[in-house]
Amino acid sequence: MTLPAESTRSQIDPSPVVPADAPAGTYVLVVVSNRLPVDYEEAEDGSVNWRTSPGGLVTALEPLMRSSHGAWVGWPGVADRDFEPFENDGISLVPVRLNEADIEDYYEGFSNDTLWPLYHDVIAPPSFHRETWEAYIAVNRRFAAAAAAVAAPGATVWVHDYQLQLVPRMLREARPDLVIGFFNHIPFPPYGIFAQLPWRKQILHGLLGADVIGFQRLADAGNFSQAVRRLYGYPTRGVVIDVPIGETDQGGQNGESRRVIAKHFPISIDSAGYEELARRPDIQARARQIREDLGNPKTLMLGVDRLDYTKGIGHRIKAFGELLADGRLSVEDVTLVQVASPSRERVSTYMALRDEIELAVGRLNGDFSTISHTAISYHHHSYPREEMVAMYLAADVMLVTALRDGMNLVAKEYVAARFDFDGVLVLSEFAGAADELKQAILINPHDIDGTKDAIVRAVEMPKRERTRRMRSLRRKVAENDVAAWSDSFLRALTGGAAVPAGISDDLDLALQSIAGAENLLIALDFDGTLAPHVDHPEDARAIAGNREAVQALLDLPGVRVALVSGRALVSLQHVAQPQSSVLLTGSHGIEVQLDTPEIELNLLSSELEQLDTLTRVLESISGSIAGTTIERKPAGLALHTRLATEEDGERAERQAREQLGDQLPGLTIREGKNVLEFSVRSSTKGDALEKLRNYTGADRVFYAGDDVTDEDAFGALHDDDLGLKIGQGATLAGYRVRSPHEVTQVLVRIAALRAGQAH
Repeated sequence: MTLPAESTRSQIDPSPVVPADAPAGTYVLVVVSNRLPVDYEEAEDGSVNWRTSPGGLVTALEPLMRSSHGAWVGWPGVADRDFEPFENDGISLVPVRLNEADIEDYYEGFSNDTLWPLYHDVIAPPSFHRETWEAYIAVNRRFAAAAAAVAAPGATVWVHDYQLQLVPRMLREARPDLVIGFFNHIPFPPYGIFAQLPWRKQILHGLLGADVIGFQRLADAGNFSQAVRRLYGYPTRGVVIDVPIGETDQGGQNGESRRVIAKHFPISIDSAGYEELARRPDIQARARQIREDLGNPKTLMLGVDRLDYTKGIGHRIKAFGELLADGRLSVEDVTLVQVASPSRERVSTYMALRDEIELAVGRLNGDFSTISHTAISYHHHSYPREEMVAMYLAADVMLVTALRDGMNLVAKEYVAARFDFDGVLVLSEFAGAADELKQAILINPHDIDGTKDAIVRAVEMPKRERTRRMRSLRRKVAENDVAAWSDSFLRALTGGAAVPAGISDDLDLALQSIAGAENLLIALDFDGTLAPHVDHPEDARAIAGNREAVQALLDLPGVRVALVSGRALVSLQHVAQPQSSVLLTGSHGIEVQLDTPEIELNLLSSELEQLDTLTRVLESISGSIAGTTIERKPAGLALHTRLATEEDGERAERQAREQLGDQLPGLTIREGKNVLEFSVRSSTKGDALEKLRNYTGADRVFYAGDDVTDEDAFGALHDDDLGLKIGQGATLAGYRVRSPHEVTQVLVRIAALRAGQAH
């Protein structure tokens, strides 16, 4: 078979997604997913009813959709039917029509017979057919057109999952006014696997149309960034990717670029809702009935999965069968309930999997079941949420043995339901949930002997250890529920239209928490954070009261304060005039001064030669364009355009990119507010922050910054750290304030809180 060329435009219809003169819609928030959050029901009298589908995404977004006048775009689940937009349970729904051919080629074909197995480590072989790829393009255009038609000017559009990876770029080209986010609910594979896809560049091109691309795991975001570097050569630093605007050829930058954030945002569940169900007397009674119906085994183990080859159901059954054969478990004492809900039953791979699993269950039951005790109670159908919660309460051990899983929310559902602090979770390390649920018994499901040992350990675990582990798991799930997930993603995406003055209640609560850290690192950018931006960088000074606030922190035990700047350290020392005990990092981490009088910096001879060339080029440009100035840095130079006209500033930056791109193609380039920085050594504020964390031994970090270069530092923060963005703009920081004046207030507040906790 002849594969298509790798042009990003290959086989993609160039006609506009929406006509140029089409009026904009009215919705300020638009969610786009393959399915609408409703199920279609037709009554006997022919009337149509829509029932809200259960699911974490719906739960997370319902309040936001109602309050922000939002619309949800998706397929209603019925083929070959046209439905007008309608409202259900307070949410506006915009149906997208799919016919049987679309379902076969776009959904069952390219989405689930190509992308799904490829993205799940090729556990099953993916198929590569040009016909299904063309259907994928056509359907993605249909979804993009529907979203573009209903989105208000400047609206936020949040696209979901692997079925719609071309939609962000299509929206970007049709509606450049939109703020576009994408979240990938399944894994993103390593480059060696992703590279097998004939249309790999087109998929990346589609995703890079978004402003923020979210993934389940840190490794997934890293895999994506690596693919972008390998296939496009775009600069990536931490979580930030510089995407050229107006590509003239494969590497063709015309000088302009925009920042795309690619970061992990682990999804979660409505933990409070599951606990509320678990506390209902009728569901607790049902849990007791389930155990009685199974003969009241000493230990009830549970597996709940879609019937999919990624879930490791066969590995689980094999391990259980060997434990029974070895005599380590007894069918009189232990029963396994396996719920395998139907999935993609028209796809041949799934038909074969069902036969394989049912044959394995039948053999094991035939070998080990007795008249009064069944080894495996197998159920090939779905259950309502209430019944699932009853099963979670009934189960002593939850088995999650996925071979590859984006997250696996079943693991979190089990934890949320166990308000009694009992039960043991056995969890595959290849499920995204393993990154968070460290107190589960983690397994490699391919290691059958190790899985067997883990199951026995779970069965025999003492009550005290079960309680300790479950308490920790429940705290994690409750703190990071689905609402927190959606909030963190949308905060990073939207940037906040207007930032109020002062310290918000949410920020103050976060400050109260971090002030109690045993060893606290306060790391601060300078320009725009402690000092307002000024026309001449050498004139910058911290605002009044800042020095006193920093000193109050330095006087407290267990606190270190650091400045993390893009400036050269000599310049930083001149403008900041820091106390001697303040740790300093400059030039984005290339220079450091950590409790020593000397500045640490070591440039190679080749880097010094590059620095000479860089100086010659930028001095030539600055000398010919009015209003531009050069700032010298130890490992590079910065071209400032704040005093130039907008046209002259853009011309200077464009010339700098073009000339240096030819003469020094390996330079690190950072774009700030009216400044373009060139460095002969690659380092970021994220690297600087990691150096400071390791040097100080801090268990929690507070970081404040205002610029795009600070996003690298925000991306390096841990879950228990606190990031503070100053001003507007998309950010990975969890909180924001309006100006440097509020930063000083925040520092004073941290000092007061910590001093108060010490007494």
